[in-house]
Order: sequence, then C-alpha cells, then structure tokens
Amino acid sequence: MDTLFTEVEDAAARVFAPLAVRMRPRTLDELVGQGEACGPGSWLRTAIERDALTSVILFGPAGTGKTSIAHIVAESTQAEFVEVSAIGGTVSDLRREIKAAADRQRMGRRTILFVDEIHRFNRAQQDSLLHAVENRTLVLIGATTENPYFEVNSALLSRSRVVELRALTDDDIADLIGRALQDERGLGGRYTLEDDALDALVMLAGGDGRAALTSLELAAQMAGDGTPEAPVRITRESVGLANPHRNVPYDKNKDMHYDIISAFIKSMRGSDPDAALYWLARMIDGGEDPKFIARRIMICASEDVGNADPQALLIAHAAFKSAEVIGYPECRINLAQAATYIALAPKSNACEAGIDAALSEVRHGPVRVVPDYLRDRHRPGSEDYGPYKYPHNYDSGWVDQRYLPEGLERGCFYHPTERGWEAYRIQATARDRNE
Repeated sequence: MDTLFTEVEDAAARVFAPLAVRMRPRTLDELVGQGEACGPGSWLRTAIERDALTSVILFGPAGTGKTSIAHIVAESTQAEFVEVSAIGGTVSDLRREIKAAADRQRMGRRTILFVDEIHRFNRAQQDSLLHAVENRTLVLIGATTENPYFEVNSALLSRSRVVELRALTDDDIADLIGRALQDERGLGGRYTLEDDALDALVMLAGGDGRAALTSLELAAQMAGDGTPEAPVRITRESVGLANPHRNVPYDKNKDMHYDIISAFIKSMRGSDPDAALYWLARMIDGGEDPKFIARRIMICASEDVGNADPQALLIAHAAFKSAEVIGYPECRINLAQAATYIALAPKSNACEAGIDAALSEVRHGPVRVVPDYLRDRHRPGSEDYGPYKYPHNYDSGWVDQRYLPEGLERGCFYHPTERGWEAYRIQATARDRNE
C-alpha cells in the first residue's frame, strides 16, 4: 500500500512539476550541449558509464546541466545517491550523511553525495567533507555557479576534479525547446511555435536551458490550452506577454562582474564606443554601483588615454561626480558620455609605462642622490650647492639643465607617442628648445 501511495505521489509531482523539471534528461544522450565536458570519450562520461565516478565539482552558469548530470548519475549508479542543499544544510546534516555512508561502506556499498550550490557552504562545512572525500567514504558531486577556485577551499579541490560547463548555444536552446514541445513529459504536441517566437525564446534564454523552458511554459499558458489534434500556436506576442523583461545574468561581486568590467575597459581601450556602451548597459541593467563604473572610467582615462588627450581625465572625473550626486537613472547618460569620449580619444599608455619604469628603478636600482643645485636652499651651507638655472629667466622659458640624478638619462622613463596632444607637445617642445 505504501509503495502504491508513493508511486501515485511521484506521478502527481511529475504532473505539477515545472516544465524544466519534467524535461530533465534521463541519460547523457538526452543532455543538450556540453560535448566537451561529458561527450563521448570525455572523462566524466566514461566515469559515469562505468559507474566509477570519483569526486567532482561541476562549475558553470545557471541552466547548463549541473543538476541534470547529478540526476543522471543517480539513475545510472549502483551506489546510494544522497542529495544535500548547501542553502539549508548544516554541518550536522553532513556528519549524519557521512556516518550513514561509512555504515554503507562497511557493508560493501558506495555512497554518492550531491551538494547543490556548494559555494554557499562556509569553510567549516566544506572542511567537514575533507576526510570522507579523501578516504572515499563517499563520492562528492558539488555543483556551483561560482568559480570553485575562489569559492571552494583548496583542500577540497585537490581531492576532486573540476569540470566546467559552458552556456548553451542558440542551437542547443532551440533543440531543447523543440524537444519540450513534442515530448510527452513536456507539452506533448499540444502547441506549435512560430519562428519569431522561437527566436525570442532563444534570445531571452541567454544560454540558460532552465530559463528557456520556463519562458516556453509561461508563453504556452498565455497562448491557451491545446491538444495534439488541434495544437495552439505560440506567437511572439505570447512570449512577450509572458516575459516582459529579459533577465540578463549579472552578479555584482563574482566572476561575471569582473568579466564584464574587463570587457568594458578593453572596449574603451580598443576605441570601440558601441562595445563600451553595450558592456556599460549590461552593468547598469544589472544594478552595478555607478560610482564603481565611473572609477574604472577615470582609471582608463589616465592609463589608456593619458596625455594623448588630457581632457579625458577631466571628463571622467566629471562623470564620477555626476554619478555620485545624481545617481540612476539619469547618471547613465553621464557615464555613457564619458565612456564614449574615452573610446574615441587618441590613446597613449606612456604615463602608466613611465611611472612603472620609474618605480622599478627606485625599487631595484641604486639609491641616487639629488644634484646639489636642485636641493632645498633653506638650510645652512646651501650657498655652496652651486647655481640653479631658473627657467623663467630665459626667453623661451626653458634652459638646458640636468634634472635627473647621475646614471639616468633623459628619455629613460617617459616615451610619448605620436598621437593627439602628446604628439603636439613633443613637436612644440622641440621647437621651443631649438629657438
């Protein structure tokens, strides 16, 4: 009776489960994408097929198949499969599962422990797994959207293999949607999808398979009920009504944060205003602190534009003050103005290269003394320092005089480019000195 009740309960759960859960792949052949991580000939696929899996950390963006792979292991292994969520799990929960795994091991049976969102476990919780993983009291499958080399302690990583999953391609997403439309576990042929609706769903997904199926399910609800004999057409309008705003993934203190700000800076440095605006928009849409963006623009103004256009730093500083005083949404315009100005400005990294070269000389070269005639004169005996030539006493405002300490020659640090204001000043300075 209990078995019958459980089967009925499971069947009901499948009926009411979200489309993404109902369409979860049952075998590796049903898994969409991830050919490099678990395709034919890969370590992970071989280990799963031979039921010889060792501890592994699955790392990748949301909706790429980490949990699906764990459930495929659960369906295919002869080991006991146990699941713990790092969101609500405690050290006591882990110790209980480790003890149960040790009891099974004494009876000759293996245990596989799946920990979803393993990066949410604190150090003590992660440390509690070390001994059991090292001795293979249990095999750990950890899933994380965060870079495990930062979020999982190194001792646990050294006892596991990291497998990285990639965001699904547009073709992968289209394949996944096509399966869900026809599969009895999914929409069972009760709907058809217009081409532009498919394009909209693919765009909305952004490489996230779970998001794609959720969007499809919502669009189907908006379209109405259909049957295999009289399928309902899902239009782009249905998709739009179900998903009025695209949720582009962004995290404000993790990998994506650093990747996008890096792309933003490189776009400005590479003189591409369109790319700079795109990455700026990604950060704004993700709720990034506008002062953080403005600070990066200020750094770029000196690091990559420098004296090729000294005005760039002033504009970047003005954008920072605007972001500080005005805030969103209006300061997006100030940030966009500064970002496009930096992108369009002539480029020179001579200032950065110059100060880094000078610092290297100071830190690694000999201690060089200040020439006597440059020393401060407000001390007894300074009358013996020798004459200092005051440039303003000369018609050109310049006089040939050595300012570097002995052992260093002019041009040893600062190498101006022949671009923008920097090039103009090179020519003007040379002209003034010749006169």
